Amino acid sequence: MSRAREHVSQKWHGRTFTNRAAGFGAAGRRAAARLALGTSVLPFLIVAAIVLIDLAGGAGVIWLPLLAAGPALAATTSRPCGVLGVGFLAAALSAVLGLRDGVPGGELTAVLSALAAVTLASALASALRWRRERVLAAVRSVAEAAQHALLAPIPANVGPFQVAVRYSAAAAEARIGGDLYALVPTPYGVRMIIGDVRGKGLPAVGTAALVLGVFREAAYDEPDLLAVVARIERSLARNLGHDDFVTAVVAGYPEPGRLEVVNCGHAPPLHVRASGEVASVDPVHPAPPLGLRALTGETPSLQVLPLADGDQLLLYTDGVTEARDHGREFYALAEGLARHVSDEPATTLAGLDAELQAHVGGTLHDDAALLLLRKPTAAEPAPAVVVSGGTTGVPAPPAPAVAEAVCPRGAR
Repeated sequence: MSRAREHVSQKWHGRTFTNRAAGFGAAGRRAAARLALGTSVLPFLIVAAIVLIDLAGGAGVIWLPLLAAGPALAATTSRPCGVLGVGFLAAALSAVLGLRDGVPGGELTAVLSALAAVTLASALASALRWRRERVLAAVRSVAEAAQHALLAPIPANVGPFQVAVRYSAAAAEARIGGDLYALVPTPYGVRMIIGDVRGKGLPAVGTAALVLGVFREAAYDEPDLLAVVARIERSLARNLGHDDFVTAVVAGYPEPGRLEVVNCGHAPPLHVRASGEVASVDPVHPAPPLGLRALTGETPSLQVLPLADGDQLLLYTDGVTEARDHGREFYALAEGLARHVSDEPATTLAGLDAELQAHVGGTLHDDAALLLLRKPTAAEPAPAVVVSGGTTGVPAPPAPAVAEAVCPRGAR
């Protein structure tokens, strides 16, 4: 610590001495740097082009009014100081060229007055634009903070799994939407949820926050995965409107080789076996979305599937499968996953996301979330186990080779 403090002290004294020696020169350089940062090069190029045309043609008053294009264009790209700088340059060049070309005094005065009026109006427009940009930047920062609070970052290793997440909000400026996901280690194994709230905007974000809050509490408290889903259902029944609902897949990994899945009206997960084969985990007994159980009377069922070493599970929202290209063709997620699957979930999702963006032409029309888990093989180094926010070096036990059958409705 003492060496670091001495280094900082020496660095500070060196900077102070340099600044004092530089004097007004340093201040001038800082002012020039601020002007350069606030000004685009294009307005100056426009002014220079008009000056060259005037010098070549000698037309005088015919070309001089076009110099107003410089500050007008600067208003869209530069700060007010940059607009004023371009306007002053244009006015000075207009006066010099007018005197050179012999423009009458009245006409030259009219041109300079027009330049001054355009420059002042452009500076005002630039100030308003800059203020709106700052407000937008503040809104974006708040949205990012809300997203980090709502969709907490998931580490690369959780329990025995390698994990990767990709999320894209359709409202790109807000950077947050109605899709939700969470993956938490609990005393009953790793549990996860992915869902899609009906609607968009702030109401959808509020519903997503409600679902995630209830899930994170129930996942730690309830030993039965169906009880976790029931807790979410009861909370939504008290807080949602009659037309609101949430599609979701809730899954758990209570013991090696056993993956439990409860599908509530959501897109079925994709199971990638170690061989590379991709299979859809379709629900045996379809259940209604969360929030609609009272209308249908149907209860969700627990589905069990084996998850061996090297297997992967992809959870996603319908913003991925319903993404269309210019020919209105849907994105084939299963085929894309088979093309990009690898031993690194982050690499797999990076390839999928790039292909998805290329498929839609760069603009998604709905929120899209991808959550990929991979169970490493016994030959690979076991990931650190995340427990209650911490990690340990204890490797996960190997998965058994015996597969279990699908449980009937409501059975464990």
